[in-house]
Amino acid sequence: MKVNAEKIDKYSTVLEIEVDAAEVNRAFDRAFQKLAQKVNVPGFRKGKAPRKVLETRLGKEAVAQEAMDFVLPETYGAALQEVNLVPVDRPKLDLSELEENKSFSYKATVIGKPEVKLGEYKGIKVEKPVHAITDEMILEELAGLQQRHAKVVVMEGAALNNGDFAILDFEGFIDGEAFKGGKAESYPLEIGSGSFIPGFEEQLIGAKAGEQRIVKTPFPADYFVPDLAGKEAEFHVTVKDVKRKESPALDDDFAKEASEFATLEELKADVKNKLEEKAAARAEREYNDSVMQKVAENAEVDIPEVMAEQRASKMLNDFTMNLRQRGLSLENYLEHANITVAQMKERYMETAKVEVKRDLVLEAIAKAENIEVAETDIQAEIERIAVMYQTTPKQVLDILVSEQRLGDVRFNLLLNKTFKVIMDQAAAV
Repeated sequence: MKVNAEKIDKYSTVLEIEVDAAEVNRAFDRAFQKLAQKVNVPGFRKGKAPRKVLETRLGKEAVAQEAMDFVLPETYGAALQEVNLVPVDRPKLDLSELEENKSFSYKATVIGKPEVKLGEYKGIKVEKPVHAITDEMILEELAGLQQRHAKVVVMEGAALNNGDFAILDFEGFIDGEAFKGGKAESYPLEIGSGSFIPGFEEQLIGAKAGEQRIVKTPFPADYFVPDLAGKEAEFHVTVKDVKRKESPALDDDFAKEASEFATLEELKADVKNKLEEKAAARAEREYNDSVMQKVAENAEVDIPEVMAEQRASKMLNDFTMNLRQRGLSLENYLEHANITVAQMKERYMETAKVEVKRDLVLEAIAKAENIEVAETDIQAEIERIAVMYQTTPKQVLDILVSEQRLGDVRFNLLLNKTFKVIMDQAAAV
């Protein structure tokens, strides 16, 4: 096999690959062997049909395509190694006809991983932020705890206000006719929550238990039920009960009820401690990000657009999976946010470019510092994943191999080890 490489721009290289006739013939031999095992030919046992019979039955084009499936991956991979080129996307192929007893040549236009010119990455100095915990922040946390332990009680004679819960009977009408889905009994509604159509909740403010009101409001023009969208509705509403959250007093009894502490002062101290831990973790993340940002800024690299697009697509896929885990769909999210998939992906592009550059720089530093991932590192990571998902290391390994993600695990471990080396040498100012 002969390979000629010609760089046509700062990202792309054209490989002219010539495969000799002997290698082509070996590919055809393997193709016939594979087809013979797959195809039933009357009069012959499977795998025993002569080549001429198979070729007549399947056609030369089918056999040549099968042989091509052997030739291309092997010769393309070997060519990349020969010229030391790492692709970041599928190649664009310009193929000639593949024939037995003849040499075969083709062109592959490859977008390669860009070269990184490293700047300073050792002894980086950046300011480490400090996030102070104030008394107001502690009180805010305690107020949230109070809310979680609040009880909803019936308020005799009270008038509805924002934040109250109304228990309602209602029936809706359009042009004097009741419409489907417009009637409910003992329906709980938090006033001010915005969970009903706009204008409905506001017209109930001030109502008391036993009071009847007529609420007039239009359905939104983009309402999900087309027959109701944009139409003026009239609701006959009866307020059956007014309920309100009553928060417990902030005292020692509350501390005993809401926590394992005996006094409010002990609870406050624990809240402060947890807030400080969160603040310290946040400061550490921000410090780490600042160090890595400076390392990346010190380096020079031109990122092919396709690499940023791939990362943006991955980010969108991760977001979609996160929605599914919460019982939601990307389609519903896009409809609610009034944006398209293309617009959503575009929003990720800037972050994607930053992440791609960071990974390229870390990879270059790993090479410069001879940082490697040992098999024991991979085994430890597999065991960690197994514990996290409550399964066995073998099951994790089988999944990673079947989904061809073992390389991703190795790569991420390499980046993490390299990042640790950088952080060990960095200093806060």
